[in-house]
Amino acid sequence: MTKEKILQSLKKIVDPELGINIVDLGLIYKIEVNNKKHIVKVVMTLTAPFCPFNNYLIEQIKNNLNNLKFSRVDLKLSFDPPWNPTMMSTGLKKKIKGSKKTL
Repeated sequence: MTKEKILQSLKKIVDPELGINIVDLGLIYKIEVNNKKHIVKVVMTLTAPFCPFNNYLIEQIKNNLNNLKFSRVDLKLSFDPPWNPTMMSTGLKKKIKGSKKTL
């Protein structure tokens, strides 16, 4: 399993408040894969420390990664650095700029 395949799978998870997937939002900071032990470690953030969808997003990520047949999923929530709109993917930034929406 590669990081790219994991990111593709995580793109299916959409922030319910913003309607944008968590990968393009820039919420995934780091992915480490141990294919021999079938373990994945993910460091992620939220758009705000007191995000009301914290538990929902964490549950969705764990379920998604468990469906990829990892025997263990280690998920760490970090706010260092704090999320800001510059962390969004280039494609998402262009889409928002073109639609005149703001985050």
